[in-house]
Amino acid sequence: ARIVVYAPSSEAAAAATRSAFERIRELDSILSDYQPESELSCLSRQSGGSQVKISSDLFRVLSVAQNLAVRSHGAFDVTAGPVIRLWRRARRQRALPEADRIAAALDLTGFRWLTLDAKQQTAQLAKAGMLLDVGGIAKGYAADEALKTLKRAGIEQALVALGGDIAVSNPPPGRKGWTVEIASLNLPGAPKPRPLLLHNAAVSTSGDAEQFVELGGIRYSHIIDPRTGKALTGRRSVTVVAANGIDSDAFATAVSVMDPQKGLKLIDATRGTTALIVVQTNSGIQTWKSKRWRE
Repeated sequence: ARIVVYAPSSEAAAAATRSAFERIRELDSILSDYQPESELSCLSRQSGGSQVKISSDLFRVLSVAQNLAVRSHGAFDVTAGPVIRLWRRARRQRALPEADRIAAALDLTGFRWLTLDAKQQTAQLAKAGMLLDVGGIAKGYAADEALKTLKRAGIEQALVALGGDIAVSNPPPGRKGWTVEIASLNLPGAPKPRPLLLHNAAVSTSGDAEQFVELGGIRYSHIIDPRTGKALTGRRSVTVVAANGIDSDAFATAVSVMDPQKGLKLIDATRGTTALIVVQTNSGIQTWKSKRWRE
C-alpha cells in the first residue's frame, strides 16, 4: 500500500497516514484468504453450517460482490476460492490442474450457494468445503476506507494505491486532479493510453502483466473465469474508473473474464463507471472503450 497526502504539517501527515495504514491492516485481518485466522477464513471453515454473524466490513464486501455476481451472470464470484487455489498451486508447481480436480472445485463454487441476511447481518455457505476469495474486490474497499480514515483526520487531498487499485480524494493544491497513468500491454502495436486526471474517484486495472505462468507455450493468467474454472489465456488489460474503489476493483475483475462487448454493456449500464479494454487477438491488438471513457 502507498499513501500520498497533502497536510498542514508533517506531524499531521504522519498521524493521519499511520491511522490509514492501520485501517488497511485491520481489513487485511478480516478479508484475507491467506491468513488462516482472518474472519473470511473462519467463515469459510463454517461452510455447510448455519448462518454466521459477520462484521459490517465483511458484510459490505460480500453484499457488493453478490450484487455484481447477479449483474455479471457469475463472471464475478467470490465463492470461486476452490478453483483459485488450484490455479495458485499450478503457478507454483508449473503444472496445469487436472480436469477432474477442476470439476470437483467447480462443484463447490457458485454465488447462489452464498446467502446473506441484511437484517441479521449474517452469511451462510450452503455447501461444506466452500472457500471465499475476495481478492477481486477487497483492495478497492481498503483504499476507500483508508481515504475515509484520512478524511476523519482532516486530510482531504490524498491518494491511496494498493497494487492495481487507486482511490483519490480532492485534487492536489492548484491542480484539477491527480494524474494517473495506465500501463500498456507492453506488446508491439499496443496503444499507450493517455493519463487520467481524477478527483474523488477510483481506478483499477486488472490483467496478467505480473501474475501468470507459461505452460506448453500458453500464457495462463492468475485471473480465473469462475463459470468455467479455467484461467484466462493470452494478453489483456481492463481499466475501470468508478466513484469508489470497491466498484472499480470488482468491475475490472468481472469485465476481464467477460466478452468485451458484454463487459462494456455492463459498464455502460452502471452510473458513474467507465472502462477501457485492451486485448491481444489473433488479428492484433484490439481496444474497446465504454461510452463515458472520454469523460
